[in-house]
Amino acid sequence: MSRETISQSISVVHPISLSHGKNAEVWDTSGKRYIDFVGGIGVLNLGHCHPALVAAIREQATQLTHYAFNAAPHKPYLELMDRLTAFIPVGYPVSGMLTNSGAEAAENALKIVRGATGRTAVIAFDGAFHGRTLATLNLNGKVAPYKQKVGVLPGPVYHLPYPSADNGVTCAEALKAMDRLFSVEIDVDDVACFIIEPVQGEAGFLLLDSEFAQALRRFCDEKNILLIADEIQSGFGRTGQRFAFSRLGIEPDLILLGKSIAGGVPLGAVVGRKALMDNLPKGGLGGTYSGNPIACAAALATLDAMTDEQVHAWGARQEAAIVSRYQAWREQHLSPYLGRLTGVGAMRGIELAHADGTPAPKQLAQLLSLARDAGLLLMPSGKSRHIIRLLAPLTIEPAVLEEGLDILQACLKQLV
Repeated sequence: MSRETISQSISVVHPISLSHGKNAEVWDTSGKRYIDFVGGIGVLNLGHCHPALVAAIREQATQLTHYAFNAAPHKPYLELMDRLTAFIPVGYPVSGMLTNSGAEAAENALKIVRGATGRTAVIAFDGAFHGRTLATLNLNGKVAPYKQKVGVLPGPVYHLPYPSADNGVTCAEALKAMDRLFSVEIDVDDVACFIIEPVQGEAGFLLLDSEFAQALRRFCDEKNILLIADEIQSGFGRTGQRFAFSRLGIEPDLILLGKSIAGGVPLGAVVGRKALMDNLPKGGLGGTYSGNPIACAAALATLDAMTDEQVHAWGARQEAAIVSRYQAWREQHLSPYLGRLTGVGAMRGIELAHADGTPAPKQLAQLLSLARDAGLLLMPSGKSRHIIRLLAPLTIEPAVLEEGLDILQACLKQLV
């Protein structure tokens, strides 16, 4: 099969062609097996072809494959929104809407906050990633490759340092930068919202400083600014809880959902305070495919599997295995390029760096190739593409997880 018909502006990490998968394993068209630590970039928390999701998709496909909810509501959408809003761990009344993707959820959130506040300015964070659509590009916390050659972007958007123990930026430094922003760059009364990832994904799995998160929540309350939590990658059990914002001791006003919400079927959502979600005119929200019945059926099956007990057990098991291995590697001086372990729960990054702490992207590229040849798929992240992000399905069998870590260990040892 030729790839000449595919835009060369699409970047591909692994030059293989996959044919099928089961839980945490995939096979390419030549029959070679791989352990999947990419998980569709965080989409497959329940693994490839989870039996309950496959059954739900098949059953729904015999009843109703599509209807535009704006034209006539359908049962899967109605049932999912009831279940989904009850699944959000906040103390206020929740409503929401379904979208086709996480980026579309972010776009709609921007409309919602503009309608609710009458303001337009948005504060985002260095290292952020919120999508590849035109408005979300400006929210992203780095230029290359997302903002190159596309001209003026929708705004106004301003960026602050992202405080995390994983990147060395302190709460005090971030608050000082925020004070400067409102002293020099923009009137605080013009700000509609802050948008933040509780755990940054693209930046290398950086956990937000909880002191800053709580200070930001207080600041937003004082200034009548809305707080959006992007849980597209960190949600649905990835950190060992339903959503990562709960770890920080805050409740956002709006929450962006996507990726693992429907086990691989395209779906996203924006949910939050009912008064905010209801402020636009009739017809201001919606979409032809948003909340497709088959996607809704897959999401309902996902929620059935996401019990608190199960989510905690999956996260704790995977976290224990990764942390134990990493600590052993450090004690063994496995590789001179083995840097920090970032993230939380089963959302973990392993940094590759030189002895002086500078990023080692060349070694990460080597690691991707070595691991792939050995039967393990990995995903890069970080500003310099020097952090491995580990996104194995939460449902991965313990033996398969250990096998994957064995391969990673052997490949780390070979880096030069």
